[in-house]
Amino acid sequence: MSITVYVPRDSAAIALGANDVAVAISREAEKRGVEISIVRNGSRGMFWLEPMVEVATPQGRVAYGPVDPADVAGLFDAGFLQGGAHALQHGLTEDIPYLKDQERLTFARVGITDPLSLSDYLAHEGYAGLQRAIGMSSEAIVQEVLDSGLRGRGGAAFPTGIKWKTVANAQAAQKYIVCNADEGDSGTFSDRMVMEDDPFVLIEGMTIAGLAVGATQGYIYVRSEYPHAIAALNEAIATASQNGYLGDNILGSGKTFRLEVRMGAGAYICGEETALLESLEGKRGVVRAKPPLPALEGLFGKPTVINNVISLATVPIVLARGAAFYKNYGVGRSHGTLPFQLAGNVKHGGLVEKAFGLSLRQLLEDFGGGTLSGRPIRAVQVGGPLGAYMPQQQLDTPLDYEAFAAIGAMVGHGGMVVFDDSVDMAQQARYAMEFCAIESCGKCTPCRIGSTRGVEVIDKIISNDNRPQQVHLLRDLCDTMLNGSLCAMGGLTPYPVLSALNHFPEDFGSPAEKAA
Repeated sequence: MSITVYVPRDSAAIALGANDVAVAISREAEKRGVEISIVRNGSRGMFWLEPMVEVATPQGRVAYGPVDPADVAGLFDAGFLQGGAHALQHGLTEDIPYLKDQERLTFARVGITDPLSLSDYLAHEGYAGLQRAIGMSSEAIVQEVLDSGLRGRGGAAFPTGIKWKTVANAQAAQKYIVCNADEGDSGTFSDRMVMEDDPFVLIEGMTIAGLAVGATQGYIYVRSEYPHAIAALNEAIATASQNGYLGDNILGSGKTFRLEVRMGAGAYICGEETALLESLEGKRGVVRAKPPLPALEGLFGKPTVINNVISLATVPIVLARGAAFYKNYGVGRSHGTLPFQLAGNVKHGGLVEKAFGLSLRQLLEDFGGGTLSGRPIRAVQVGGPLGAYMPQQQLDTPLDYEAFAAIGAMVGHGGMVVFDDSVDMAQQARYAMEFCAIESCGKCTPCRIGSTRGVEVIDKIISNDNRPQQVHLLRDLCDTMLNGSLCAMGGLTPYPVLSALNHFPEDFGSPAEKAA
């Protein structure tokens, strides 16, 4: 009888040698005359254990990792195909605390199924949401999403249902669904994992969105740096189309929805929804002034729903299990779960899906295990390169949109980059300004010129050139960028700069300069 062995095809695992491990296992089994079946699953999100190999046993899947091709013969000798003891063994995968203590809703299938197997997807609640949506009116679908409390997972946290309702009520012969998969924030990888490790859930979510607002065409805008995601999406779209889940007559309903992948050239600004639309239309990625809102005049001037990958990938479980089920997770106005991503100087980097409400400290210590260096955590940047640097005294802040906004921070896409006490926060502030200067689309003066001047001012502060006056000038410049920029690129760059100035004034000179 064939034994099933799981070796991830996620690009993080591949980068760490998963393909070579799969080949080594296959050859060793052949050499020993053992019949095995290798499934290339997604990653469980425990990146410090990658490549993590799992073996199906009567008790459940047993995990081994990180596995190197040189370890394979020893694993066979130890009887790993039967779940045998070995130095790399971690017991039953589901019992590993990092995974066991999560609340996986959007990521329920990730790491469990073969990402490109439609039968696997269907066997794990796949397309249950679409099946229900087909029997509902478009108004009822929109209301379900509204009632769930689902908010945009791309950064702005705008209620998804309100955006959908606006597009649904707009009158137009053609409407579009656009997925913003231009995941460019440092320390983020949840979008990539969905696209590579469970692409059908994104396809299903976009199809439900199409039915909800009357859109017949969808586009997934993926950054060129994600070749594995692009390949997985294209294959999954072809499979869905061949099996009646996309196309002119979805599941015999008479409803139409078509889907295509479009590749972006890697401009950070194209993560901003209007710049993304410009790029999708074949133009230079430059921010549009609003109004009009994309919901009314978006792609090619037509009403358009633009949502992030995680927002759309969460819709199927909302429809499958109902709004009340999803809304029951979380705190306050932050409903449901978010896949938090731990990166930087952290011992256990990876993905943790939890309901809103746990503290930043719980996430970094209970899941992340503290810093990889073993030194104390000094700062954590939450929400990408435009997110605030949060000091030790803010680590007990609950992960909740409103709680973060109240202290001048943002949850954003859930990415977190950890720094130990050796970090120079003046240099980190400079990095934020320089990042903005490089990635600005250049359309508005506060962002285009302000970020360039910002780098110059921070350089003067670092070199102690009339430091008090330069700190005052930097704060004034940040105020102009915050209130005068056309989009969030310039408007959010002051967050990391001011947080570094406010919480780590000693890195800019002396504590007295905090109020300068």
